[in-house]
Amino acid sequence: MQSPIDMSSDRVQVVAKSPDIQRTYYPCNAVLKNRGHDISLQWLNNSAGMIKINGTASNYILQQGHWHSPSEHTINGRRFDLELHMVHVCLDPNVTNYIAVIALLYKIGPPDPFLSKLIENLMPIADQMAERNIGEIDPNDIQMGGRKYYRYMGSLTVPPCTEGVIWTINKKIRTVSQDQVNALRTAVHDFAEVNARPLQPLNSRRVQLYDPNPENTPN
Repeated sequence: MQSPIDMSSDRVQVVAKSPDIQRTYYPCNAVLKNRGHDISLQWLNNSAGMIKINGTASNYILQQGHWHSPSEHTINGRRFDLELHMVHVCLDPNVTNYIAVIALLYKIGPPDPFLSKLIENLMPIADQMAERNIGEIDPNDIQMGGRKYYRYMGSLTVPPCTEGVIWTINKKIRTVSQDQVNALRTAVHDFAEVNARPLQPLNSRRVQLYDPNPENTPN
């Protein structure tokens, strides 16, 4: 049950869309971290809000977001230029699958407005394990995009690659500029300029595409 995987049309089950993921985010103080293998935006004190998924009562608290270039997940074999992972954790000890990640995919095009706000803070922590307080950041400024999304059970894509992660991947492909991708790549250590984990076998897992109009979804 490892991640990432390819969302191929011949293995995806299209289903009538369940209720939208309930997102309740708040502006919160944050730290931009160079972790060597990636750039991470970490919200402090569990105060950035939460999501509810699968219609359960469990709250998954937004912890951090980080970027992979190129994308880790692919759609019908296509790899994109950038992928953002928004990592949420359920603090209820009775919840088995306690990590939920929302992933957004990007192709080269107009700059991403949210990244534009962060880029100037990258240079002071470039190519070193360091962090920088960047004040209040609103997760609502991250543009989620479309109403269709993939869902499957997988793992974290960096060690220890913990399984039991609930993945939600927005089907809408957003845009990012080449300069923004270059800034994220050059800020990390040289070995991590390309920091996407290889695709993993699907095995017997189910991948679903939630769609409000499944009859209009192309194969």
